[in-house]
Amino acid sequence: MAETNNGTDVVAKKGKDLFKGLKAEFHKISWTSKDDVTKQTVAVVVVSVILGLLIAVIDFLLQSGINFLVSL
Repeated sequence: MAETNNGTDVVAKKGKDLFKGLKAEFHKISWTSKDDVTKQTVAVVVVSVILGLLIAVIDFLLQSGINFLVSL
């Protein structure tokens, strides 16, 4: 008597169906253009640098003010 692997066949079919569905959904994704990604990246870097400098200036001013008050 030949044995069949019904359990294995079911798992293999479910796996194939999963990847077919995944591939179909992947093609539905609306990807942004390379130019948009570049512009957004530059904007994030510029804003991060500006905020970093602003925080550094505020920190320096507060540190100088505290040092002045402590030295009185």
